[in-house]
Amino acid sequence: MGAALVETVVAERGLKDISQPLSAGLPSWPGDTRFAAETLWSIGPDCPVTVSRITCSTHAGTHADAPLHYDPDGAAIDAVDLEPYLGPARVLDLRGAGAVVTPALLGPALATPVARVLFRTYDRFPHAAWNERFTTVSPDAIAILAERGVRLIGIDSPSIDPQHAKALHAHQAARAAGMRILEGLVLDDVEAGDYELIALPLRLRGLDAAPVRAILRPLPR
Repeated sequence: MGAALVETVVAERGLKDISQPLSAGLPSWPGDTRFAAETLWSIGPDCPVTVSRITCSTHAGTHADAPLHYDPDGAAIDAVDLEPYLGPARVLDLRGAGAVVTPALLGPALATPVARVLFRTYDRFPHAAWNERFTTVSPDAIAILAERGVRLIGIDSPSIDPQHAKALHAHQAARAAGMRILEGLVLDDVEAGDYELIALPLRLRGLDAAPVRAILRPLPR
């Protein structure tokens, strides 16, 4: 099934693919491994298949952080419970929020219970270049989310902490609350509201993160 046909089927079923395409030129965290792909075998007279090789960071594109990423004693990505990555999720449109998502911005959006919250902060996701002035999340906001029963937080920016942060206060607040983290979502064409989230991380044994194919599906009426 070709890429165009896959996109057509996804659209017809009401699915929204909210993950970044992994390809050459993918913006990556400064100093981290850049994505690269190489075709090793090609279909021809002496070869019946195409086989490629990829090189990338565990944090390439849309990805799930494991507790091991910010806690030396934390669980690796293959050991985390998958339940937080599947189920009802609420998308909050926080474009214009500025540098940090604060408790004041959450307000009525949490009036009814929800276990997964995704933040849209970009008008259009910056696919072409790295943007270091991205919106992050305050530890106080994470604490409020945890109090309301949120088990997973996702955002379209590269990290819930600033690029040059050392203490990673937001990540540590999520760790203390047992909250899972998705970063690098693409929410350009997603309206605020409730959906079903499907965003399973790859089963990379003993590692600190994994790329995900993140999908939103309309909830049954």
